[in-house]
Amino acid sequence: MIIKNKKAIFLGFISSVAAAVILSTSLQADNIDKHSDQTSKLEAYLKFSKIVKLIEEQYVDDINASDIIDNALKGMLSNLDAHSSFMDAKETKELQVQTHGEFGGLGITVGMKDGALTVIAPLEGTPADKAGIKAGDIILKINELATMGMTIDKAVSIMRGKPKTAIELTVVRKGAMKPLKIEIIRDIIEIQSVYSKTIGDDILYMRVTSFDQKVVQGLKEGISKNPNRKGIVLDLRNNPGGLLNQAIGVVDMFVSEGAIVSQKGKIAEENLVYNASTADTDLKTPLVILVNGGSASASEIVSGALQDHNRAVVIGNKTFGKGSVQVVMPISQTEALRLTIARYYLPSGRTIQAVGVTPDVEVSFGEIKKAEEGISIKEKDLQKHLESELEKVDGKKEKEDENEDKTVITEEQIYKDSQLKSAVDILKALMITNK
Repeated sequence: MIIKNKKAIFLGFISSVAAAVILSTSLQADNIDKHSDQTSKLEAYLKFSKIVKLIEEQYVDDINASDIIDNALKGMLSNLDAHSSFMDAKETKELQVQTHGEFGGLGITVGMKDGALTVIAPLEGTPADKAGIKAGDIILKINELATMGMTIDKAVSIMRGKPKTAIELTVVRKGAMKPLKIEIIRDIIEIQSVYSKTIGDDILYMRVTSFDQKVVQGLKEGISKNPNRKGIVLDLRNNPGGLLNQAIGVVDMFVSEGAIVSQKGKIAEENLVYNASTADTDLKTPLVILVNGGSASASEIVSGALQDHNRAVVIGNKTFGKGSVQVVMPISQTEALRLTIARYYLPSGRTIQAVGVTPDVEVSFGEIKKAEEGISIKEKDLQKHLESELEKVDGKKEKEDENEDKTVITEEQIYKDSQLKSAVDILKALMITNK
């Protein structure tokens, strides 16, 4: 027993020494790694300073160190992602105008997709929308300036200008044989963010064009004005996004618990989770959401969160994939840095950035042709029917109904929109099972 105990003590001593050696080695390795990292940073800074000095001394044209560094910073930030940028004095001032001032614009939201300046969506009723710009259009030129290598900020600043002035965009469109040149007249952008209409007696259709500060209020008003609704179609197609708090508020209208969206970054203070509340929540009314490639940011948060909570069926095409958080940080009195500091994550933990939201039911946009029915008419209506047919033969234009109700979506309009038709059909099935 004594020999065994001595062996046990000896083995314990050896184990302690080994553990101490491993811990010491680990600490030394950490110190070496830290030292190596600091050395690597120092070498990088010295290399940068050396190159700036060489350019300043030997470049063929005169250029000062400040301009060299500004250009280097722009290149550095643009290589991080499409939304980070260094803003010099001019660009910082333009951002202030964008945020607080009045300017003429086109009414489109743009983003970088596969390195190309791409239209996320034209806002409904704006100059770009009226001129025929479509979601997914790739902008090749702004007037005569090629957009290859151009930052989003630069492109946006060029497209802005005095109201009632013209600008020409050259765009590549899927299905078009050659690039299209589209002239647009700038104007002050004013949009209605929420539209409410009815389909039949019991379906409420609500379209959100962008997430401004009145979206939640607008949706609640639309719902309260239609107490007989048995199902809701929420149309987020070509909605480029907007305010995060409005997106959270919309989801909160239909979900009573759990996470709505979270943002995660390198800094602990930026890691936030936004949760649903139980106040004024509709958990029963069947809900269908329409999305497409022009649905981005806040639209993706709403559709993705409600999809994750199994609260809505999402129909249409895959969304754009913009799910990152940017902040503007002043670095001097006249210059600023726009930096991506976090990404948005849906309740299931999936990211939106560069991935988007995949619909539960994928449906391409198009018109559905109805089979023509044979003539079936009562004798008393025959005279009126024949007069109507004769007008068509003679080329006379049928009078439009001046009293057409614009708050109602007709069957004819539904058949011209295959995505909406699918949404209505699925919603009707959900309404039956909800009884």
